[in-house]
Amino acid sequence: MQESRGVRGVKSAARTVALLELLAERGERPSRLDQLAEDLGVPRSSMYQLLQTLVDAGWVRTDATGSLYGIGIRALLTGTSYLDGDRHVRTVRPYLDEASDTLGETIHLARLDGRDVVYLATRESHEYLRTISRVGRRVPAHAGALGKALLAERADDELPFIDWPLPALTENTHTGRTALLADLARVRERGYSIDREETVPGITGFGFALRYGTPAVDAISCSVPATRLTPEHEARIVSVMRDIRARIESRLPPAPGAPDWR
Repeated sequence: MQESRGVRGVKSAARTVALLELLAERGERPSRLDQLAEDLGVPRSSMYQLLQTLVDAGWVRTDATGSLYGIGIRALLTGTSYLDGDRHVRTVRPYLDEASDTLGETIHLARLDGRDVVYLATRESHEYLRTISRVGRRVPAHAGALGKALLAERADDELPFIDWPLPALTENTHTGRTALLADLARVRERGYSIDREETVPGITGFGFALRYGTPAVDAISCSVPATRLTPEHEARIVSVMRDIRARIESRLPPAPGAPDWR
């Protein structure tokens, strides 16, 4: 049981959080009671009681047979509250619209969370539409433009990685320490990151850390199919996104009395 600021964790709360995170990670793949109990190392009877409590509260849903479990609608309501209550997200959203309209490409806002980035908002390109929302989804920080832009804001010895090599999403992902650190050095030099088909084959991304906090935890990016990316279009993307970043940062100095969220 981990301790935080001298306070011992509550076992039942930790178990509940672990269960919800596991169900959320599995998304459309429902889980059975025995599987959940085994994966979390919890007695079957305890897991059943926990699941029933969460089903009654709306945090977990079950099928008509009562044998399959998935994340419930309360998780969506809480996630929406997180986004609506964050002044940074509220401020950035109109700039995402502007960048998308100007460039005609897909624009993202994401936040660093440990070794991953989590998508907070997306504006899809009219040329390259996805049917599944990215909001709330996680991507390894080392593998994409958003994550690399934020990792580059930290010293090499402060990166959240212990074990190498890191997992590869494509054959272009930097998985070794030497390759990743060299890439982050280039990010610091040019002031933005480039993901050349390191997250998704056929997609190039450009990431820009938003420095209204130190170190930055939020970033914006522009994604474009590699087949449409010309040197002229790349230069325009960088110019527009740099301007968008500067205007966002000018709007978001620390607010008097605002909490310093951790």
